[in-house]
Amino acid sequence: MPGAGVPGTPAAGAATPPGGVAAGRHGDPEGLSIGELFAEVSRDLSTLIRQEIELAKAETTASAKRAGKGAGLLGGAGYAGHLTVLFLSIALWWGLGALVNRGWSAVIVAVIWGIVAAVLAARGRKELKQTPGLEETTDSLKKIPNALQGHEEKNR
Repeated sequence: MPGAGVPGTPAAGAATPPGGVAAGRHGDPEGLSIGELFAEVSRDLSTLIRQEIELAKAETTASAKRAGKGAGLLGGAGYAGHLTVLFLSIALWWGLGALVNRGWSAVIVAVIWGIVAAVLAARGRKELKQTPGLEETTDSLKKIPNALQGHEEKNR
């Protein structure tokens, strides 16, 4: 009888363990049929793909949060820039129209808003530049071909 008395292989009429193949996950494949080997590879590949998708979701969420923060800061810088133009326009209007000190108060306010705009723009730009890509996902996806070929040691 083929497989009788050989550890890890089913005897004639023996049932395959529930949820697994006859030789067990990553066990000795000699006693397994092509179908059982294909099923094990399919399960492993399916698990790997699910794990990669979960990793990509987690990394994408983290990157989106950071990009959103940077975009919000840049939005604040845009608003502050708008106020700078508004107050500089008012200052120029008052300064040229009256040629008295009334215009200088608006210039001081405009300079303050200009500083705020510069700080917000610098921080927003910094946040966007520090937003990471999908580093872990990219790294692990590069390892799949070696794993499928049985050369996991090349991934270290």
